[in-house]
Amino acid sequence: MKTLLAFSRQSLAGLRVLLAATLLLGVAYPLLVTGVAQVAFPWRADGSLVTVEGERTTDPDEAAGSALVGQLVDDDRLFRPRPSAAGEGYDMLATYGSNLGPESPELLDLVAARQAEVAAREGVDVADVPPDAVTASASGLDPDISPRYAALQVPRVAAASGLPEAAVRQLVAEHTAGRTLGVLGEPRVDVLGLNLAVVDAAGLETTGGDR
Repeated sequence: MKTLLAFSRQSLAGLRVLLAATLLLGVAYPLLVTGVAQVAFPWRADGSLVTVEGERTTDPDEAAGSALVGQLVDDDRLFRPRPSAAGEGYDMLATYGSNLGPESPELLDLVAARQAEVAAREGVDVADVPPDAVTASASGLDPDISPRYAALQVPRVAAASGLPEAAVRQLVAEHTAGRTLGVLGEPRVDVLGLNLAVVDAAGLETTGGDR
């Protein structure tokens, strides 16, 4: 009997701890963090959304996309992002890489096919195609490309959009960021911001999926 009572007391104590931890860590803490984020960093807390005009917004109905997530682009007048292995491409509900090893025959064949496609589209030699043009990021959501890949696309974008190449190169420069804190990562080009700038400069009309 004493053993049963002791077990019951221990079980009730454990249950109280579980309920307290659930309320504290599963309800109170997330609400607190969300509240602080909404007050201190509303734009970032709501997904870092950007309008067609390139302005920040917290209204999804006004957004052309997120500064943190790439988008599929199928328009020769715009810059293409790097490939994505997330779902059908840049699917935030299926974010992942291909998980194919560097010696995987499947990956090597995929890279070769992408190299040929990019080289044909941009009118360059296969050897001139940069790595980020043919390989997906680990998350499948990377919104940026390398300055080298952006430069490769300038002639095609200029010809298709009707903008002078010099103007397109200037837009690329304006949307290129350096290394974080000067030492972390590599220089990168914001594809969404760049494409919105091209749309504005050339007076283009595009569908939502092309932005």
